[in-house]
Amino acid sequence: MSPVILYTTDRCGSCVSAKRLLEKRGIVYREVNLARDPDGRAELERQTGMFTFPQLVVGEQALGGLNELLAADRDGRLAELVEA
Repeated sequence: MSPVILYTTDRCGSCVSAKRLLEKRGIVYREVNLARDPDGRAELERQTGMFTFPQLVVGEQALGGLNELLAADRDGRLAELVEA
C-alpha cells in the first residue's frame, strides 16, 4: 500500500472534506498541518510544487487538491493509486 500524505492547514473546509473522504474510504493517511509544521512547507513544495490546500500525495505521485481527489475517487483511480 502506497503511503498517503495529506497537506492541510487550519480553518480549511476543503481540508476537512478531503480528510472525511479518505476516512470514509478507509484510507490511512499522514496529515501534515502546515499551520503547525512550518518545515512541512518545503516538503510540500518539493513534492507538489503547490501551495494551495489540501494537497494529496500518494507514494511519489502528487494527486492534487480536493477537486482532483474527488475526481480520482469517482473514477476509481484513488483506490488503484493507494493499492499500488
